Amino acid sequence: MVAELSKLRDQIDDVDQQMVELLARRLSLVEEVGHVKSLHGLPIYAPDREAAMLASRRHEAEQKGVPPDLIEDILRRTMRESYSSENDSGFKCLKPELRPIVVVGGHGQLGGLFCRLFELSGYQVRQLGSQDWDRADEILADAGMVVVSVPINITEQIIGKLSNLPDDCILADLTSIKSGPLQAMLEVHNGPVIGLHPMFGPDISSLAKQVIVYCDGRNPENYQWLLEQFQIWGATLNRISAIEHDQGMTLIQALRHFTSFVYGVHLAEEDPKIEQLMSLSSPIYRLELAMVGRLFAQDAQLYADIIMSAPQNVAMIKRFHQRFGEAIKMLETQDKEAFKQAFNQVEHWFGDYAGHFLAESQGLLRQANDSTHRS
Repeated sequence: MVAELSKLRDQIDDVDQQMVELLARRLSLVEEVGHVKSLHGLPIYAPDREAAMLASRRHEAEQKGVPPDLIEDILRRTMRESYSSENDSGFKCLKPELRPIVVVGGHGQLGGLFCRLFELSGYQVRQLGSQDWDRADEILADAGMVVVSVPINITEQIIGKLSNLPDDCILADLTSIKSGPLQAMLEVHNGPVIGLHPMFGPDISSLAKQVIVYCDGRNPENYQWLLEQFQIWGATLNRISAIEHDQGMTLIQALRHFTSFVYGVHLAEEDPKIEQLMSLSSPIYRLELAMVGRLFAQDAQLYADIIMSAPQNVAMIKRFHQRFGEAIKMLETQDKEAFKQAFNQVEHWFGDYAGHFLAESQGLLRQANDSTHRS
């Protein structure tokens, strides 16, 4: 039996080696694709091409008795690596005549990411950090675009220092709130203005499938090339007003981060053995615990600024607290009918998204379970 098992394992190892060779060949082809896309200014992410390719591979897998989800998982992971490797080819420069781009806060993580992307696209980039303000006039004198990427709590203060920019210079910011910074930019600069919010962190390897929200400020015709440049990088654009953006961020960022913060504080004060929690975890709890832990592995000042950035955030969190209290009353009175009524109301609000999210989360849970190592 041992000999037979060893022989089969040797054959599996041989197949795995062939898979590695095929993946290496695929990545080599992707590199060539990256050069062609860079030359012709094509986006690294083509959703229609990706969807058609996945549909074809799923069909072929099914014909051969291979689970379609398996081949899709493999290809999606491979494509993620491919999108990252395409960055190495650089990107076509859509505005080669543009004067230098100055990133205020370019020594920071997010500012540094945008510096690299602009440089990969062939633009001349300068960084203006806190230690450079004695040279600010010199650095900004001939700027073609200025991008502000500094902590939320000093964004408007920094924007206020940018009053002597060239009239045709584009002024933009990367802050996660938009109404205040956008208004500050419009007041300090008479030229083109745009508010940007990258919906991702600085640790991403590619902008493929990432979202950049933008809010028009002034003279949008002057920065259309910038939006197209983002698309070449692979980003998806979402245009919205500053007010609507901030209303959405109250739920998407402030409330979500605050509830994770409170749950983390609760865990720390209850002080269970985290190793035991992990050993008892289902994939869904492990994933939830990972998302909470992720918050506390990052910058406390950043999340304090996000959560406390606007009075409307506090008002939303108070309404959440009120509803949490109402739910506790259901628990105390064992009112299962009220619970089911509320449950059905929420299910109706989600509509078709409930089933979609169920399927999507099952894929995430499978991935979380695959990465689990149990001794």
